[in-house]
Amino acid sequence: MYAELYCQSNYSFLQGASHPEELVYEAARLGYQSIAITDECSMAGVVKAYTAIKEHRLPIQLIVGSLLHIDNQLSLIALCPNRRAYAELCRVISNARRRAAKNHYAISQWDLASLKQCLIIWLPSPQNEDDSWGIWLKKRHGNRLWIGATRHLQNRDHQYISSAQHLSKKLDIPLTACGGVLMHCAQRLPLQHVLSARRLGTTIDKAGRQLLSNAERCLRPVAKLKRLFPSELLQESLNIANRCRFDLSELRYEYPTEIIPPHHTAISYLRDRVAEGCNKRFGKCPPEDISRTIEKELALIEELDYAHFFLTIDDIVQFARRNNILYQGRGSAANSVVCYCLEITAVDPRHIEALFERFISKERCEPPDIDVDFEHQRREEVIQYIYQKYGRERAALAATVISYRFKSALKDVGKTLGFSETQVNFFTQNIDTRDKYHSWQEQLMTLGVNRDAQASQHLIRLTQELMGFPRHLSQHVGGFVISRGPLYELVPIENAAMAERTVIQWDKDDLESLGLLKVDVLALGMLSAIRKTLELIKTHHHQNLSLAQITAQMNDQNVYADMHKADTVGVFQIESRAQMTMLPRLKPRTYYDLVIQIAIVRPGPIKGGMVTPYLNRRQGLETPSYPSATLKKVLQRTLGVPIFQEQVIKLAMVAAGFTGGEADQLRRAMGSWGKSGKLLAFRDKLVRGMIARGYQEAFAEQLFEQILGFGEYGFPESHSASFALLAYASAWLKHYYPAAFYCALLNSQPMGFYSASQLCQDAQRHDCPILPVCVNHSQFDHTLEATERGLGVRLGFCQVKGFSPQDGDTLVTQRKRPFTQIQQIAELGLDHTSLNALASANAFACFKDNRYKARWALMEQRRSGLFSEPSRSTLNTEPGIKDELLEDYQSLGLSLELHPIELLESEGLLDAFTHAADLRQCRHGAVVAVAGVVTGRQRPGTAGGITFMTLEDHTGNSNVIVWAATASAQKKAFYASRLLFIKGTVEHAEGVTHVIAGKLTDISHCLEKLNSRSRDFH
Repeated sequence: MYAELYCQSNYSFLQGASHPEELVYEAARLGYQSIAITDECSMAGVVKAYTAIKEHRLPIQLIVGSLLHIDNQLSLIALCPNRRAYAELCRVISNARRRAAKNHYAISQWDLASLKQCLIIWLPSPQNEDDSWGIWLKKRHGNRLWIGATRHLQNRDHQYISSAQHLSKKLDIPLTACGGVLMHCAQRLPLQHVLSARRLGTTIDKAGRQLLSNAERCLRPVAKLKRLFPSELLQESLNIANRCRFDLSELRYEYPTEIIPPHHTAISYLRDRVAEGCNKRFGKCPPEDISRTIEKELALIEELDYAHFFLTIDDIVQFARRNNILYQGRGSAANSVVCYCLEITAVDPRHIEALFERFISKERCEPPDIDVDFEHQRREEVIQYIYQKYGRERAALAATVISYRFKSALKDVGKTLGFSETQVNFFTQNIDTRDKYHSWQEQLMTLGVNRDAQASQHLIRLTQELMGFPRHLSQHVGGFVISRGPLYELVPIENAAMAERTVIQWDKDDLESLGLLKVDVLALGMLSAIRKTLELIKTHHHQNLSLAQITAQMNDQNVYADMHKADTVGVFQIESRAQMTMLPRLKPRTYYDLVIQIAIVRPGPIKGGMVTPYLNRRQGLETPSYPSATLKKVLQRTLGVPIFQEQVIKLAMVAAGFTGGEADQLRRAMGSWGKSGKLLAFRDKLVRGMIARGYQEAFAEQLFEQILGFGEYGFPESHSASFALLAYASAWLKHYYPAAFYCALLNSQPMGFYSASQLCQDAQRHDCPILPVCVNHSQFDHTLEATERGLGVRLGFCQVKGFSPQDGDTLVTQRKRPFTQIQQIAELGLDHTSLNALASANAFACFKDNRYKARWALMEQRRSGLFSEPSRSTLNTEPGIKDELLEDYQSLGLSLELHPIELLESEGLLDAFTHAADLRQCRHGAVVAVAGVVTGRQRPGTAGGITFMTLEDHTGNSNVIVWAATASAQKKAFYASRLLFIKGTVEHAEGVTHVIAGKLTDISHCLEKLNSRSRDFH
């Protein structure tokens, strides 16, 4: 037997060449008693190893530890024999990481001296004969100190072992065997070389002796270790392992308590808060079923001791309300009446089929998932409130593991193998990983790579191996971990790349595995846009509207009529190409229709084959059928077709006898389907349970196939219900207050699917004037301004590329009255870059005819500051229409005067084509040509390789379908074009018009300098 005490996973970034899971699987297979995961100054990989051992019941003990270096002087392993040792090691790692920049750490001697519980394995360097560190360590760690001896079959192995034995006798420090493991098997050596060369910033050829000389730093059979080490050293590894009794399951989360007033317990205060909210939501006499549901929820919350969790979220949303920050709870919180009473969510559970078991269950034994979206431009206020309230010692963001994907893996492997940067970039730019018919390996062969060359084979194999490896830790989008005591005693904390942010070393999956609390403080651009719209309405229309007022009824048929026409540019959740295609078919008329609309355009219902049956039944082409009255209760609202994840869970409960907890396990398996295949384990239980309750086997099998379709893509009704509120509100604001809505959208960029250019064009099509940037009328942000045609949007200085906010403040502040000449503005002390940016944006048009003259005047102004005699020369050249257009796009990203396609058409540079607005009048199946600026390419995973492309001309958008074969045969035009001319056929179906692409012609050269960007494959 043997215990491996020195083992680094790939969470020792660019060092370890195996996943933590691979290491524990292999160690168990080899018959090891124990294995320590000792990543460098990190605990990032230990939970992955712990989870693998727990889920697969591996017969091996996991030891938690870390490798620590002090500069190049001292290396050691710290192991955790108990909970106190774990806490102090987390503290030391946190201190070391917090005092250094991201991805670095700085261990001090004081840190090591403060380790009073950890077991220490000193790793003396073979070249270092100085025993001063050994004396220092012996004095402070006594009988908790060992010398680690490694055997890697190098030329000085015997000399090294002799030196270690000499140190052991001289300093009276016992020796133990350890492997210095970097990979689970010898076959990973080439990948370890790639990682090392990448870390060294060189190629494998040039790295030479800096790389491992053999594969001995892998997990090796016990029989081989017995030949390499004296038996007493192997036995000592077991002795050390036997002292390590700490298990990650011992970690217990302690909730913050300062939010609970004196003379209250957590549950008593929660009951008071819920009663207060219930009175506000339902009145003094709430319906009896609501009262029963509240009591049921509170009883379970008390039993599972989650009251602190709810109060923590309640405190955060109270802060948002006090500061007029719009927020919206979503996710499974919409299944809870308690959350509705606490105003965490705005979704009335009576409007949906609430499923509390999805929110909390006894069997799951973990905190519920509550996501709260805040205005994306004000979320930082909420984040800083949390930091200020709890301190950085008790609050930090969860980590997100950034992993190698195809492009990053190919680039890193290619560079270390000696491929030039030009070659590697050529490969990544011309390989389409979304191509379902040609693997990236096959595509690589078509790009001039020699299939038989050894370097090519290495490139393919090592890229494949590296994909999925962690690259570094980043911060979660908003998942906070908050604790009663110091958080660094639970998990190490380190600096994030963003200033004023700290992150723990575990991601959301790790937290879920250990049952630890995570509060999701997320950002949503539409909330910012809605708040700004409401403020503009109050200022310009003198109406004090609220989101609650707008969504009180949600039955305005004028709003739904816009949706039927797919007039939803800028509208939350239903603005995508796929949603716009579905809207004329589904024709939502109520709030619940909108809930279905949002959920049905998802891979789950599409893959499960549920879309067509639902639409047919909605249109009266099919009659809904229900195998039983019980199932009718679950499926009646969606016409007998399961659309939502909650319905699938309920079906398992009522039709197959699943308990609430078992049904939630089914939900989890659906979430990991495609990664773990766990869903298949539920097949027999589901089918047998349904047959036992009188259902036909064929129906049971059909239901399971639908569940498989939902795997990983099922959309919860609670999510959709939350989103539908904002979708309706944004559609209502667009319909009744378009100018305010567009202005707010522009001021909330970046967000949504559409660029400022597309939003401005949509506004103009809705008869909303868009006014140009002007030094005499613009503010820094976009504003509303009265025109002869009603309120219009005046573009702000924020739209001008290269114009700084500071200079914007100066210009607006100093503009006591309208400027009459450029000299007045030049004398304000604005940066030359900002002045030139204003000239490029034609912001001086109020007193200069064109951009050229404005620039000339600025140069004259600067010249007059250098010479006493002003120049008498003048500029007579005027920009042409094409120049104006190109500079509009270059400086503003849009043009209010002329669309690129309109210009090319007027100059006779395009063959005859059909305008987007005229496509509806074309005969179904007619051959047409369309032209436009490419604004988007989308290829959903459910589309079978089809790409949906959007072309924009001066009359609107053309929706183009590009088959996979068409795209593959015309790659350059398909991927690289900014302006595209397409010949194809028109198709009309249920109010939706598409062009099926045939010939693609890249016409970008006609406006070579046009600065336009498309939203591709999001």
